[in-house]
Amino acid sequence: MTAAHAVSIAVTFTWLGMVIAISFLEAPLKFRAPGVTVPLGLGIGRLVFRALNVTEMVWAAVLVAGLLIEGPPTRVVVAGATAIAVLVVQLVGVRPRLTRRSDRVLAGEDVPRSHAHYVYIGLEVVKVVALLATGVLLLGV
Repeated sequence: MTAAHAVSIAVTFTWLGMVIAISFLEAPLKFRAPGVTVPLGLGIGRLVFRALNVTEMVWAAVLVAGLLIEGPPTRVVVAGATAIAVLVVQLVGVRPRLTRRSDRVLAGEDVPRSHAHYVYIGLEVVKVVALLATGVLLLGV
């Protein structure tokens, strides 16, 4: 196993673990903690997801570099590219809408629930599956 291959595996599973921990554990649980108001939870969530997304962009770049160096089978590239494409859609298409809504909530407006949250969660599920597939396929190469 080459260094690029090992790094690609490590980055993929680290990225996967971060998404599961933050998106599916931290995000929903913070609103159940005593004393956490919606504005406080949104403020925390914005900081946490900004940090997660920056880290995801780094992991995506490292994964791309590793895949370019290693030249794995097409199925590995497709799985990895799917995870990266989902991240791009989240960052460019969904996060700005969520940010605008949270800006309004933090400004004191009473706004209806956002369907963009459901889109983001659906994309997170797709990204988790793509990252899991990428990691498993890399282990088998």
